[in-house]
Amino acid sequence: MPLSLWLSLAAICAMGAMSPGPSLALVLRHTLGGGRASGLVAAITHAMGVGFYALLTVWGLGAVIEHHPTAFRLITWAGAAYLAWLGIKALRAGAGGALQAQGQSVSLVIAARDGLIVALGNPKLILFFVALLSQFVTPEMTTLERSIIVLTAVVIDGGWYSLVALGLSHSRVLPWLQARAQWINRITGVLLLALAVRVLMG
Repeated sequence: MPLSLWLSLAAICAMGAMSPGPSLALVLRHTLGGGRASGLVAAITHAMGVGFYALLTVWGLGAVIEHHPTAFRLITWAGAAYLAWLGIKALRAGAGGALQAQGQSVSLVIAARDGLIVALGNPKLILFFVALLSQFVTPEMTTLERSIIVLTAVVIDGGWYSLVALGLSHSRVLPWLQARAQWINRITGVLLLALAVRVLMG
């Protein structure tokens, strides 16, 4: 995989991981309620759920591209519409939303369960991956290249939420995010809309 293509993939994965939403609220809640270990466990199991969806998407899309080009176009268009909807929603979110998390005392097992369920139980996540990874997957890709795509998504997602958990354990990140929530939402919305246009333009 060319370095420039991987950098584009990494940037989009980072954009998705860093955008405010239910996943961020989950890590915030477990970190505030259970401390650093609880937040890290939630972050790691969430990344495992992301990796599962990324794996399914990477291997499934190759067959769709090769044998069902019309179905692939429909999936791509649906993904573009979903990304545009997410972008508009982010632009309209303002400073409120998922960043206002409340502390909750929980065990590590519950933190692990919640991290996995939030990732696997969110249908929006798989739609995001279909729209995202369809731009990077080709039928002739090697196993190594497909693995790089999956690992990139997992490492960036787990890395970001682990940093959030580590920072919150020192009570520094949460006020910073809350103070800038409106700008984070605006930047995320613009990037998602731009990606939707890119998908539609092929």
